[in-house]
Amino acid sequence: MPLSDLIPILIAWVIAISSPGPATLAITGTAMGAGRARGLAVALGVVAGSACWALVAGMGLGAAMMSHAWALEALRYAGAGYLAFLAWKSARSALRPGAAAARDAGAESLRHAWARGALIHLTNPKAVLFWGAVFAVAVPPGAPASVLWQVGLSCLATSVLTFTAMALAFSARPVARAYLRARRWFDAAFAVLFGFAAFKILTARLT
Repeated sequence: MPLSDLIPILIAWVIAISSPGPATLAITGTAMGAGRARGLAVALGVVAGSACWALVAGMGLGAAMMSHAWALEALRYAGAGYLAFLAWKSARSALRPGAAAARDAGAESLRHAWARGALIHLTNPKAVLFWGAVFAVAVPPGAPASVLWQVGLSCLATSVLTFTAMALAFSARPVARAYLRARRWFDAAFAVLFGFAAFKILTARLT
């Protein structure tokens, strides 16, 4: 695919993945509250989850999932449940004293932070549908498999750059200090937003 055709796709991709959602909430919240390393771990976990769905969509399994409504429904409830769990954790953090909450945030391992990011994406049924739509729009009918790989890897590389930049920006000292000063308000906002995301997944039409 010529670069002139790929660039508009990547610009639209950046706009889509940068919009407020469970993944961006997790990355920014972790970066502000738990530091740069854990923010980057969540970001890379999100990308890993996205890569899994890209493979599923690229192999045509997304269409197979859509033909089996129970699979999407199971994924929908799993995703909503996980987001509700994150909302509960944020709400609990908002009610705790600053020192105790800071200790909890700093105690999370990088592996656990990565897994949290991956789970946010893997339990989102709209992710595989989004990848399927990207491939359907960006890859011309009858194009060789190399074009599919080019689009998929380019989008994933763009995700790495976007999400790591987000983690680095929100872990900067001035931002982190502002977060610590108003931590309970931030955590309360995250609780509401994660809860709203869970509600949106439960009520969204997936087909």
